[in-house]
Amino acid sequence: MSGYTLITGGAGFIGSNYAARCLSRGEEVVIFDNLSRRGADRNIEWLSDQFNRKSFTLVKADIRDAETIKTAAKGADRIVHLAAQVAVTTSVTDPATDFAINAGGTFNALEAARSSGKKPAFLYASTNKVYGGMEEVEVVELEKRYDYRDLPEGASELQPLDFHSPYGCSKGTGDQYTRDYHRIYGLPTVVLRQSCIYGTRQFGVEDQGWLAWFIIAAVTGRPITIYGNGKQVRDVLFIDDLLDAYDAAFAHIETSAGQIFNVGGGRQNSISVWAEFGPMLEELVGHSIKTRRKEWRPGDQPVFISDIRKAQSMLGWQPKVGVEQGIQRLFNWVKENLELFA
Repeated sequence: MSGYTLITGGAGFIGSNYAARCLSRGEEVVIFDNLSRRGADRNIEWLSDQFNRKSFTLVKADIRDAETIKTAAKGADRIVHLAAQVAVTTSVTDPATDFAINAGGTFNALEAARSSGKKPAFLYASTNKVYGGMEEVEVVELEKRYDYRDLPEGASELQPLDFHSPYGCSKGTGDQYTRDYHRIYGLPTVVLRQSCIYGTRQFGVEDQGWLAWFIIAAVTGRPITIYGNGKQVRDVLFIDDLLDAYDAAFAHIETSAGQIFNVGGGRQNSISVWAEFGPMLEELVGHSIKTRRKEWRPGDQPVFISDIRKAQSMLGWQPKVGVEQGIQRLFNWVKENLELFA
């Protein structure tokens, strides 16, 4: 097999959605996933139902297995590296595993790409957590949200790196390794520092995928815990818009190779996690929602809004799905698929 797209973590929320997009275009896809994450099996079943199980190859393996990922990458033209440990809280309680998966796993994937001899285009899903708490940036507290005092467009790629939390360190390690493999080895790599991604087929849990988790919890009657005062702000990006960014990065690989891009909803799609989102969710479910309050979690930024102008300029990309429209679409999907959350 040659000329295919290899998606590590391809049974996850983002990976399965991108696999579906590639398959819908008639492309060959190899999914590399250990199927450990909640919902992974269901996503593979969904892909099999949508496209026929024989339309893609599933390699059930762990990204920490260097030889297996090397074999899987041998004929790939494109590699989308999504396999990761995704929760800050888990990284704090088990930093060794977090490092082995995020830092070591990314190194394995890059080495697999390098040793393939094909110089596949390599896209790494990084995170805004590489910027840390941004304590040096002035933040103001408004009635329902925090905001930057002096960054009207949000934080750009020039914001200093400050790896905060083991998760930030491990993902940041992969971020910098991916960039350097372009400089040192000429591998066409692209780093996308993603903000909060949400959308259909997201099985959010409390410590990862907060927006989806709040919707799932509200619909199914599960308790919701708010850490801090709920005014923390994030720019949120609907899954379809993220996949457009992936496509744009590959389509412009001649100029995107070696580059780092902030990919988020931008200021126009920013929302505070409960002070603004809570009333929207209560309107959707048709009743008030009780919440529990706890202290702030380590590494939790009061505000993060991506300055996405570099991606807009170099990739011709920008979000199309507004925050209210995206939340409505995710809410509808959860309501229509309650059996998935039993």
